[in-house]
Amino acid sequence: MLSEDITGRTRLCGIIGDPVEHSISPVMHNAAFKKLGLDYLYIPFHVTPGNLRRAMEGMRGLNISGLNVTIPHKVEVMQFLDSVDPTAEKIGAVNVVFNSGGLLQGFNTDAEGFLQPLLEKKIDPKGKNVVILGAGGASRAIAFILSERGADITILNRTSGKAIQFIETVSQTTGKIMGTLELNEMNLSTVMPVADILINATSVGMSPDSNDTLVTRDLLRPGMVVVDIVYNPFKTKLLMEAEKAGATTIGGIEMLVWQGALSFEKWTGLKAPLEEMRKAARKALKA
Repeated sequence: MLSEDITGRTRLCGIIGDPVEHSISPVMHNAAFKKLGLDYLYIPFHVTPGNLRRAMEGMRGLNISGLNVTIPHKVEVMQFLDSVDPTAEKIGAVNVVFNSGGLLQGFNTDAEGFLQPLLEKKIDPKGKNVVILGAGGASRAIAFILSERGADITILNRTSGKAIQFIETVSQTTGKIMGTLELNEMNLSTVMPVADILINATSVGMSPDSNDTLVTRDLLRPGMVVVDIVYNPFKTKLLMEAEKAGATTIGGIEMLVWQGALSFEKWTGLKAPLEEMRKAARKALKA
């Protein structure tokens, strides 16, 4: 949207996070708005943890229509909302906020956004041994949806206390017991030989530290599915190593596009132009 296209009726959406400068959500959503001819504008807002409450008050006061919520606010933001969707409540994290006449409603599209790329590749999580690296807001959503789908899950996190609290919350919701281990080389070497699906739900490998990976090639093998929710770079070190090992790979851009499309539909009530959003996201990453 050009500046001369902005009117007194333009509706504002955006993303809050710390950091947020790397986000390609603005490119993706503005392409979708343009495709459907909607008078909307999507911009990034850098919000530090100490300013989260004021940011949500500002959303209400400025009549911002919708926000995506990213690291590190997905859990903490819930306390500042008027209502939270039952699924997001069960997950314990929110990544979408919709302003409905001054009432802030929280949703989670990360869970379904993660699942859809698996289903597109005809990967059924049921009965699979899944290893998830990280215990943040996105990991909560992933563990929830895969657990509901019948996967057996082990969480590895550098802070074991946070991981234990994490699995207690998700296990109470889904009724499935999950394992948890400290994220280190020894534990990785224990769980990886029996892992069917590996998911990096940490920020390790994100640009500019794109040469970093938590899992070395010797722990990867043909027949595995390796998913990295990091989308910048387009292909992380982990995914490159997984491809060389003969594993099936799914990049973070797929989850980004799907959760974004579901967010778009929450705000506008319209079917999202998924391919247009995917095209815009890929173009931005290549640039």
